Amino acid sequence: MTQHEMIGEHEVVAAFDVDGTLTVRDCVRPFLLRVGGWRGVITALLRKPRASMVAAAHRDRDRFKELIVGGVLRGRKVQQVEDLGEEFAAQVAEGWLRADTIERLRWHQRAGHRIVLVSASLGPYLRPLGRRLGVDDVLCAEPLTKGDEFGDGLDGVNCRRAEKVRRLDAWLKSRRIENATVWAYGDSDGDIELLARADHPLLVKDTVVSAVPVGFDS
Repeated sequence: MTQHEMIGEHEVVAAFDVDGTLTVRDCVRPFLLRVGGWRGVITALLRKPRASMVAAAHRDRDRFKELIVGGVLRGRKVQQVEDLGEEFAAQVAEGWLRADTIERLRWHQRAGHRIVLVSASLGPYLRPLGRRLGVDDVLCAEPLTKGDEFGDGLDGVNCRRAEKVRRLDAWLKSRRIENATVWAYGDSDGDIELLARADHPLLVKDTVVSAVPVGFDS
């Protein structure tokens, strides 16, 4: 059975997590270190000690991330951070990408599928990485901005777990894509709901992903 026989006339969308799925490592902390250094990261944690301790005690990853991102980026010029994001994206593209999942992404592109990055990584570097990869859109965690500077925290909810599904469904609706066949790729518990949403889910942790899915054309 060929891919066209299996998907019929439905539009096909491939949703990829990024850290650990398309890359070999986490990207959020290295980027924040590039922006603020260890001093900036430590200062971000210490400026709201009670909130940091509560988030750590409750293992609230989303709140912990909001505190660190806000602490490192607040008051910095958006353009300055985005310039660093361009440089960081180049570093990721040149040395941190997983060869196997990138080959699968390229298969989706050759097949004419739409490709969306759905990630808790940060927009200032994930958008330029998305451009380098040639994907259709990037749905991710966005630092809060106030004018030409960053504010304190995230703009909305961290793009993780159920929020990934909400973002993807909103994206599909905004483009009037109905009854899409969805492929999804993830590597952690932050991707559980996204994988459950997909027609073709693949947990890529501790495995080598084939360039072409079994039963599909190359």
